[in-house]
Amino acid sequence: MDTLQLNNNVTMPLLGFGVFQISDLNLCEQSVLHALNTGYRMIDTAASYGNENAVGNAIKKSGIAREEIFITSKVWIQDAGYSKTMKSFEKTLQNLNTDYLDLYLIHMPYGDYHGSWKAMEELYRSGKIKAIGVCNFLEDRLVDLILSHEIVPAINQIEMHPFCQQKKLRTVMQHYDIKTMAWAPFAEGNNGIFTNSTLSEIGAKYGKSPAQVILRWLRQNAIITIPKSVHLERIQENFMVENFELSEADISQIESMNLAESLILEIQSLDEVYRLHEIKFEQ
Repeated sequence: MDTLQLNNNVTMPLLGFGVFQISDLNLCEQSVLHALNTGYRMIDTAASYGNENAVGNAIKKSGIAREEIFITSKVWIQDAGYSKTMKSFEKTLQNLNTDYLDLYLIHMPYGDYHGSWKAMEELYRSGKIKAIGVCNFLEDRLVDLILSHEIVPAINQIEMHPFCQQKKLRTVMQHYDIKTMAWAPFAEGNNGIFTNSTLSEIGAKYGKSPAQVILRWLRQNAIITIPKSVHLERIQENFMVENFELSEADISQIESMNLAESLILEIQSLDEVYRLHEIKFEQ
């Protein structure tokens, strides 16, 4: 499996398995087991998903050594701040039945994320986290975080797919050697992405689906990706993207699909700020 070296020399897989919106815990556990048996070695979850326990159970049942699996989780807005982040992190470890995380992220750029980052720096230095990063941070808040603290985020997990390629943000991230991790690589099915003519025509040349073309495009751009599915055949299909390579012409065609705007999460919208702050849960 292809890997990527982060700015602190930690190595992580370029392809992982996401569990966002898999709220049925039995289904989540089974899906993670399918992913691990298929060959995935990176699992991405979050406190707010409510399925950390299911992920932990699947990892235990898989029989795969903990050190072979790269586990990512995230701290939610309600737990922003130093003390709350410390408490949420310990609960995450309990849920996942592990004594460390490979990657821990601030889920949203709201609330006291500076306090959260201070806690995460401390946890990182103690060895309880191998790498720390953020999600959904645009240029202004990302640079503000960097200039206010000692450790530069290793990852920024952002909406990233052919219709939203985040070129301006990725340029800033590249300057600070922050790697891109793509959530919603399939745009959550928006804009007819699975039947898109450009992606279908490219895929036909290699005997691949539009989804596989997207994942290959992301991989060739050194972007970490976490596709989600609860269907075994899709889980396996998404994993089979190492045996072909897109041409420069293919990549140019995909780049031409960029609409340069979010289709899913407009992070600076006041409506989104209100909506996301209202999401509460018991971890």
